[in-house]
Amino acid sequence: MASHGVLAQQGHAVAGAQAPSPPSEWVRRFAGLIPVGGKVLDLACGTGRHSRLLRDSGLEVLAVDRDPALLQVLAAEGLVTQEVDLESGAQGFYWPFADQVFDAIVVTNYLHRPLFPHMLASLAPDGLLIYETFAIGNAAYGRPANPDFLLADAELLLQMQSNPAVKMHVLAYEHGYVERPKPAVVQRICARKAAAGSGNDRL
Repeated sequence: MASHGVLAQQGHAVAGAQAPSPPSEWVRRFAGLIPVGGKVLDLACGTGRHSRLLRDSGLEVLAVDRDPALLQVLAAEGLVTQEVDLESGAQGFYWPFADQVFDAIVVTNYLHRPLFPHMLASLAPDGLLIYETFAIGNAAYGRPANPDFLLADAELLLQMQSNPAVKMHVLAYEHGYVERPKPAVVQRICARKAAAGSGNDRL
């Protein structure tokens, strides 16, 4: 069941944070729905806090970021990495995963709207999108403050319709104020791609 309201806490890093943050509680909450051995894309992985969490949960992880120094650290720990600038390309985005399918895609603290239909297309049937980032209203608490980097009200729900060929079932959705690791306004969703020929949610 989708939920919508004020959030009590969250575990991801915020803009300007100096110390590494623990994995997001939102990601922890839904990672257990990914089948053991499943293939996961950790998009804009940063320091790799979720890549490590997912790998240690028995999942096959591809950690993607544009920062080679961060990826070098993860590769030294045995993670599979790929350096990608997702915002390059003539169309304003770059999606090199069109010929791949993932059992889950995880995104936190990153927003580039042109990627949504491509993320949905790259999910396997029954695949999960676990997404969490900043939302409108966050400017009152710090960065990011530019609306280009803040989700509008209910935007993640609307983005689940960004690819007409893909049906997404929303398992959970929240939008509101959080106190940790610092005051912020965030929006987050977990949605499952419908299996072929299926019209039912499967939790």
